[in-house]
Amino acid sequence: MKKILTTTRKVRFQDCDPFNHLNNSSYIDYFLNAREDQLIENYNFDIFDIAINQGLSWVVTSNQVQYIKPAYLMETIQIDSQLIAATSRSLLVEMRMWDEKQTHLKAVLWTNYFHFDLKTQKLAKHGEEFSKLFTDILLPVEQTIFEDRRNYLVRQRKE
Repeated sequence: MKKILTTTRKVRFQDCDPFNHLNNSSYIDYFLNAREDQLIENYNFDIFDIAINQGLSWVVTSNQVQYIKPAYLMETIQIDSQLIAATSRSLLVEMRMWDEKQTHLKAVLWTNYFHFDLKTQKLAKHGEEFSKLFTDILLPVEQTIFEDRRNYLVRQRKE
């Protein structure tokens, strides 16, 4: 099972600032939309179907983002993502935005999710099926502090 998932996107006009750069807040939209598509395409894991039919979801509790190089209007970008940590109630996903050839890192995002029961409106533990999937796709990174990870990724491209 693939652990690093990749999606290609084009930066659109409505998502850009007056400098023709992807707007800061739009980076998160691009990342989250890419991850949602990747989960469906690679794992048949549809968070919207799960919410409707099981009453379960994942709520974002924090985002850490570092903008490294601008993404430009109409530029083709690559977004990759991987699950880097999982507990019985939470997930930590790393997402990276690259140029089309994946030679220049444009941004990195860590998003922390908590599992949530929509019926009880309380945090929930992952069931057996979810826990198995998360164990199968988990790909931890050596760095456990966001800034250390960002520095590592930037250094990797300079070597």
